Amino acid sequence: MIVNQWLPAAHRGDAIGDSARRMRDLLRGLGHESEIYGLTVDDDLEGEVRPFTDANARRGDVTIFHFVLPSPMTGAFASLSGGRILHYHNVTPPAFFAPYDPALFRLALLAREELATLTSRADLALGVSDYNRRELEAIGFERTGVLPLAIDLSRVRRTVERPALERVLDDELVNFLFVGRIAPNKRIEDHIKLAEHYKRYVDAYYRFIFVGRYTSVPRYYSTIRALMTEYRLLPDRFIFTGPVSDEDLAVYYRHAAVYISLSEHEGFCAPLVEAMAADVPVLAYSAAAVPETLDGAGVQFAPKDLEHAAELLGMLAFDDGLRARVIEGQRRRVAAFGDDRITRDLAAALHQFS
Repeated sequence: MIVNQWLPAAHRGDAIGDSARRMRDLLRGLGHESEIYGLTVDDDLEGEVRPFTDANARRGDVTIFHFVLPSPMTGAFASLSGGRILHYHNVTPPAFFAPYDPALFRLALLAREELATLTSRADLALGVSDYNRRELEAIGFERTGVLPLAIDLSRVRRTVERPALERVLDDELVNFLFVGRIAPNKRIEDHIKLAEHYKRYVDAYYRFIFVGRYTSVPRYYSTIRALMTEYRLLPDRFIFTGPVSDEDLAVYYRHAAVYISLSEHEGFCAPLVEAMAADVPVLAYSAAAVPETLDGAGVQFAPKDLEHAAELLGMLAFDDGLRARVIEGQRRRVAAFGDDRITRDLAAALHQFS
């Protein structure tokens, strides 16, 4: 069977694109022919993701459409004669963008409107989490299910040498890590506030590292930098890396004392799984799909009391017994995201089309 995937934008290091490529390999392992087709494709992915203009893009026996934003793919997907599987990765609620970027606010609105047009056109609608599946059900999709992201955990578990980067990270400071876009729903401003509480009440020897693109919402990033100035925090204690290679990402995880998530809207949150796979204790605000992804692992808290979070952060950084117990629980949880589980879920979704 030919099982193609459609991806509006293919970027290396993006969780959705990475998952699609991993899923392609698993589909081929099941004996299917499988390719990925994209509208926007990074230059270094041209050999892995084919252009959507390729006539073969519409010749799949089954097409899996990764829905993330409005695009011409939506209408094309609705008109396909073969099997149609919608894989929903969540759309950030527009309200998060309203204070910072009217264009992104409108894009998020249009995405949700466009998603609703597919309620009668998808044979099966899968969320990357049950949190997303429930949203699909509320919109009006009748046949729904869950297919988590397919994550290549070997990339964060690998042992690589980056001497210059390791010298920066391996000093007297304690590294706290976040991985992902610098975007309003991630609540990076709360990381800055957490740093102020941590510095005041726990320990002055800290470093907050933000790995990921920070140019997506420029006004929001400027707000973050302004807050750091307002609190008179030392600029060299905050590193915004931009996109990094897989090798550098593995080094950042290896040198992190704690992974921090203060996001208020996540459809899955792949870095939580990566952190667990890298044996980095997780401190997370319990919101949206985060409790489902962690499923009791890590240390979660709610409501968002950042003074309390600073105390928890100090405990995770310095209490070896607590760290060991948390890591043990995370190892049990991360086993649920292995290739065997994703392969079974893929096979079950495709069974109805065979």
